[in-house]
Amino acid sequence: MGSIRKRYATDLKVKLVLEMLKEGKTVTQLASEHKIHYSQLLKWKKQALEGLPNLFSDSRAEALQTSHEKEVQALYQEIGQLSTQLAWLKKSPGWPEP
Repeated sequence: MGSIRKRYATDLKVKLVLEMLKEGKTVTQLASEHKIHYSQLLKWKKQALEGLPNLFSDSRAEALQTSHEKEVQALYQEIGQLSTQLAWLKKSPGWPEP
């Protein structure tokens, strides 16, 4: 029978990472106080430090630009389809000559 995996609240993770960054207590002290393995605390700290650069990037502008590019691509595709249909219709026998 497998062991049940513990889940920790995001607030607790943030609180512990902030305490580690303040360096008021050692990682071992925090781990023993909260009954969490010290390597887990180090993983959370590493995740937080890796995620900081993304926190200040303007991901909304990137998402907006990506959606704009998709919309332009879809419009170009529709223009191509319509021009192909128009050319086919002009070749059909019932089309009036200019």
